[in-house]
Amino acid sequence: MSQRIGNLPANINIMNPVPNKDAKTIMKLIRTNGKISGYQLSDGTVLSKADGVALAKQGGIRGVAIASRNGSEYLRSIPDGKESNNLGDLPSTGLRGLS
Repeated sequence: MSQRIGNLPANINIMNPVPNKDAKTIMKLIRTNGKISGYQLSDGTVLSKADGVALAKQGGIRGVAIASRNGSEYLRSIPDGKESNNLGDLPSTGLRGLS
C-alpha cells in the first residue's frame, strides 16, 4: 500500500526546495476565472504561477513544494499541521494579465 498525505499520494511533490534565508512567503493567491494564476509574496511582489514555481525552485519561496498535474507544475503547501498557512486557505483576489 502506498503512503498518503491526507487524500493525496505521498509522492505527489516532485520537488521540496530548501528555502534561502531571505525567502518570501505567499500571502495571497491571484485567481483568474476562479483558478490560481499567480501569487502575491510577503514583500508585495506579484508573480505569475509559472514565475512562482521558478522562484520556489530557486529557494525564493518558503513553505511550498512543487507538484505536477497533467504536465503542469504548481505550488503546494508543505504540510506542517497549521491550516492557516495552507495555500488553499489564503485570501485571494482577481487580477487580469497574469497567465
